[in-house]
Amino acid sequence: MNDRSRSVPALDVRGLDVYYGHSHALQGVDLRLESGVFSLVGRNGMGKTTLCKAIMGLLRPSGGSVRLRGEDITGLNPARIARLGVGYVPQGRRLWRSLSVDEHLRLAAGLRRGAWTVDRVYETFPRLAERRNNGGGQLSGGEQQMLAISRALLTNPQLLIMDEPTEGLAPVIVTQVEEMLIRLGQDSDIAVLVIEQNIGVATAVSPRVAIMVNGRINRIIDSARLAADRELQQRLLGVGQHAGDETDLGTEQVRGEPVAGVVPPATPKAGPVKIYLSNPVLPTRWSQPVPIAQIEAKARTVSTSVTRLAEATRSSRERAGPITSGPPAVIVVGTLDTKGDELRFIRNIIAGHGLRTRLVDVSTSGKQGSCDVSAQEIALNHPRGGSAVFGDDRGVSVTAMAEAFARWLRWQDNVAGIISAGGSGGTSLVAPGMRELAVGVPKLIISSVASGDVGAYVGPADIAMMYSVTDVQGLNSISRAVLSNGAHALAGMVMARQQQAATVDRAKPQMPAIGITMFGVTTPAVQRITAELDDEYECLVFHATGVGGRAMEKLVGSGMLAGVIDLTTTEVCDLLMGGVFPATEDRLGAIIRTRVPYVGSVGALDMVNFGAPDTIPERYRGRKFHVHNPQVTLMRTTPAENTQMGRWIGERLNRMDGPVRFFLPEKGVSALDAQGQPFFDRDADEALFRSLEQTVRQTSNRRLIRVPHHINDHEFVATIVGAIRPMLGRLPARRRQVR
Repeated sequence: MNDRSRSVPALDVRGLDVYYGHSHALQGVDLRLESGVFSLVGRNGMGKTTLCKAIMGLLRPSGGSVRLRGEDITGLNPARIARLGVGYVPQGRRLWRSLSVDEHLRLAAGLRRGAWTVDRVYETFPRLAERRNNGGGQLSGGEQQMLAISRALLTNPQLLIMDEPTEGLAPVIVTQVEEMLIRLGQDSDIAVLVIEQNIGVATAVSPRVAIMVNGRINRIIDSARLAADRELQQRLLGVGQHAGDETDLGTEQVRGEPVAGVVPPATPKAGPVKIYLSNPVLPTRWSQPVPIAQIEAKARTVSTSVTRLAEATRSSRERAGPITSGPPAVIVVGTLDTKGDELRFIRNIIAGHGLRTRLVDVSTSGKQGSCDVSAQEIALNHPRGGSAVFGDDRGVSVTAMAEAFARWLRWQDNVAGIISAGGSGGTSLVAPGMRELAVGVPKLIISSVASGDVGAYVGPADIAMMYSVTDVQGLNSISRAVLSNGAHALAGMVMARQQQAATVDRAKPQMPAIGITMFGVTTPAVQRITAELDDEYECLVFHATGVGGRAMEKLVGSGMLAGVIDLTTTEVCDLLMGGVFPATEDRLGAIIRTRVPYVGSVGALDMVNFGAPDTIPERYRGRKFHVHNPQVTLMRTTPAENTQMGRWIGERLNRMDGPVRFFLPEKGVSALDAQGQPFFDRDADEALFRSLEQTVRQTSNRRLIRVPHHINDHEFVATIVGAIRPMLGRLPARRRQVR
């Protein structure tokens, strides 16, 4: 799989609605699967199979979208979806009784080229090789499920959907299916969505589990927490464990603390455990009690002989308690194998202020240390599991741990603040995760690299960095003073934020905020826009210098902006042409992911920014330049470059599912692109407009509109203001995005 495919989620479901007649079966389902194995659980009738069928094109959604590796597959026919790379193992297997095992496999092979072949299937499932000449109706339930899974794998899918893969199987076969799913998640490029009612299977194969209730994703929860919390299982899933359960219901115990006089029960021997559904048939007010025989018939069997995902780590995680609930806590994070004394020193100072703390280890050495969240637990959040983090190559391990920590931190819903201390390695480990947190959450890094250029660490986030003076290596008079100052500062920020949240006037309506991008050559337009909207909205203006656009989209991703007026997209120029104020490849990505109302334009796409004239690349010698000041030189873009930029922006506009209005000012895109000004070039502007018009797929929700005015004209500003008001006024509150 290429790098681009890896950078986008395998499956991205947004706002999916499905009806059966007047029954609203799926109600705005949001689900995001990056890679690996992901489990979805829920009671009968909650919409799980409907979701599978909607993804596969077997049911047509009435709203929302489904994307496979960034490509919209909503509403395509099932054959087309299969050819694009979605494999499906339906509930009930759906085999042909008259075809032999080998005929089933040969029929499926060849749809897409890849690593899975018929020979590999026979190696993976030797039992199928033995039964290759038997018909589908002559196989046992386990053999049929092996064949159904193999048939889907032979299509070499990018995404494999498995609906109730362990239903009705013997424990030994359940174990084989679990092991196969774990291997798929660790060793291949196939992302797997597993629909299950068997809690044991769902939590064994996936580090996180989504719970579906009444056609919605109710929550996404850590597997260890769900597996250990029987009350939560009963409340959300209607299940209870009745075999091998020796829990004394009369004993109340805080998790992780021994109760005097109570001897812990012996660990039960490994063996099959039955999971019972309390409501195998959805009840109504007229329902009679469900017969015991029917409950027994609907029971699921959990195999406890298979090694779960990092069982030892999971048990320690259960002792520590839930990781995403409880009062807000300050995260103290770093490499405890080398900075343990320093980090515990910081933790103790913060705790002395009466704040709850959690000590998190991101060491890559594999050494165990005393902490609240271990490095092994953090590593499990990597798409390829802990094996991707703990290796011989330190550089690879640090990069992988940074990704795992960022993914872990993304799911924490109780972070009051975060602080770290370390050198360049430790800083690079924690900074990506800190950047994932919302703007406003206090973030502080005490580092030996903080006196230099820290742009690579801070990025668009509000991370504060403090120079450690001496290396963070042992406690001495200097390090104690610096670390103490940092700890007290972080504690002060957290307490001030909590006090502010407690005293805010809830009754006073808060004005929604709008992000607006500006450059010097679009300043008149932005000033008029803010003057028009200031009474209704809080207008936040971002200088389009590369970091400005990223900062605005950071706020979009944090849910802090109600809409965006992206008047000045000039950072795209510098990205594509090598200027000094470039956007990243993820420019407009936050708009795509959140569906925030978006009004955009082509402000300052007539110029590429360079430094002093002697810094301009040799390949651009002879072009049209304008010296803004001794340190800033602007280069006029050509029709060919504008065509390239139009395609780049247009492709991203096509991926926006929220309301989009993109305006093209026909009389000029900047103050320098006007009649009599040095960058006035109608041909170059027209090439940009044509490229956008040829690329953008216009719908009722996504409009590209020409305006016969200059970008800084009053009439153009009135058009922008007239577009954003109704977009913000009619939108309901956005659902929280599920990743």
